[in-house]
Amino acid sequence: MLKIGVAQADFKLAQREANLEILRKLLAEAGKAGVDVLVLPELANSGYNFESMAEAEALAEVVDEGPACSLLRDWSAAGRLVVSGLCERGADVLYNSAVVYADGRLEAVYHKVHLFANEGTFFQPGNEKPPVVNFHRQRLGVMICFDWFFPEMARSLALRGAQIILHPANLVLPYCQKAMLTRSLENRIFTATANRTGSERGLAFSGLSQITSPTGELLTQAGDKFTGVVWVEVDLDRADDKWVTQQNHLFNDRRPELYDDLCVPKI
Repeated sequence: MLKIGVAQADFKLAQREANLEILRKLLAEAGKAGVDVLVLPELANSGYNFESMAEAEALAEVVDEGPACSLLRDWSAAGRLVVSGLCERGADVLYNSAVVYADGRLEAVYHKVHLFANEGTFFQPGNEKPPVVNFHRQRLGVMICFDWFFPEMARSLALRGAQIILHPANLVLPYCQKAMLTRSLENRIFTATANRTGSERGLAFSGLSQITSPTGELLTQAGDKFTGVVWVEVDLDRADDKWVTQQNHLFNDRRPELYDDLCVPKI
């Protein structure tokens, strides 16, 4: 059994120190609750709705070198795992990233593949599959926010063995929370979506961070303005049972030869 938590707060655009303090408080709350795996929202070190490239660049940090990464690394050193959104400074570009720290070390970095709205103005899209990380003999997949809109992403993670999808988000559309119940059900996996609250330059974030089960249950959900951590204790091995009925296996009953149109180039 693992205690899975999702953290929610009103992160502050272009206020680095304020966001670090928010991170400290959320990490402390999760630690006090005994959370084993914690998901924090997208772009937790920077805020979201940038006005200019210069503003985004000023808030970015190099993975495993900046102050937000230091907080995450230190928290994970007590035998825990944390994934957080990060405004990442690459060699010549910025990435909307998720960093995964476990047991005091960097385990994975994922660059968001499906950029939303004007994110493409500031970030380079990723070109690699989202990772599946091993932790305490369990398998944890990662994706970021708008990736939810593309069911292929969740299915790819499930086919590669993910038992849960850890999902940092800054949600402004009203659909994701309900859609993640379907992502859970159609892949028979857990999901943990950490959203934020508040608003930035006309964008309002919906909160309602949640954890869902392989049978499409809503296990816990924060309020739309809640600040803090909600969590549940789950047996991730439940996600290894892909039998829908005694005659129907989720993966064995697939007909990939009929889905070849999913792999055609962009229209």
